[in-house]
Amino acid sequence: MKPLAASSASVTTAILAGGAGTRFGGIDKGLGELHGRPLVEWVIAALPVALHGRLLIVANRNIERYARHARTICDAQPGHAGPLAGIAAALQACESPWLFTVPVDCVAAPPGLLDRLWQEAARCGDNALVAHDGTRRQPLFALYRSRLAESAALSLQRDAGVSRWQDAIHAREVDVSGLAGTWTNVNSPADLADIPMNGNGSRRG
Repeated sequence: MKPLAASSASVTTAILAGGAGTRFGGIDKGLGELHGRPLVEWVIAALPVALHGRLLIVANRNIERYARHARTICDAQPGHAGPLAGIAAALQACESPWLFTVPVDCVAAPPGLLDRLWQEAARCGDNALVAHDGTRRQPLFALYRSRLAESAALSLQRDAGVSRWQDAIHAREVDVSGLAGTWTNVNSPADLADIPMNGNGSRRG
């Protein structure tokens, strides 16, 4: 029997947009424009439509601008404490059994990524699953049970990074190297000019 696909009834998606943007000239990266649209719009458009009903953006500034796109919350710890602060905040705010996280600076991640993690979660019963691209772990692309909120908050207090926390909770690495897409991050304004898009809004290549 074909496994059920993830939906907003079971999964909240959190877009992590709370970075300081130091390599981006201090600009709020998620609002940097790619072909006339802010990066956050590209990331939302790349998500399965079934997930749009339960969407969070975690940001530290320009809250009102982000809130035009989805419910927006702030990091669990002020001062750009890193992505674990955003994950901890999202888990705390999550009202579904699962939380799926994606960074705001990757606009062409594999479209079947969540379904691959979801199917592995159903098969193995893990509390956390993280994408592995065949070469390295992609720690910000992960699926967590929302009951991990307290664990994330405690690790944040101990200044643990995302990967260390994932190791501590025995997150399962899921090989997604067979999926089409790219893990390229937008790290500077110059990177925006180097991302060609085809007619349906996807990256070519």
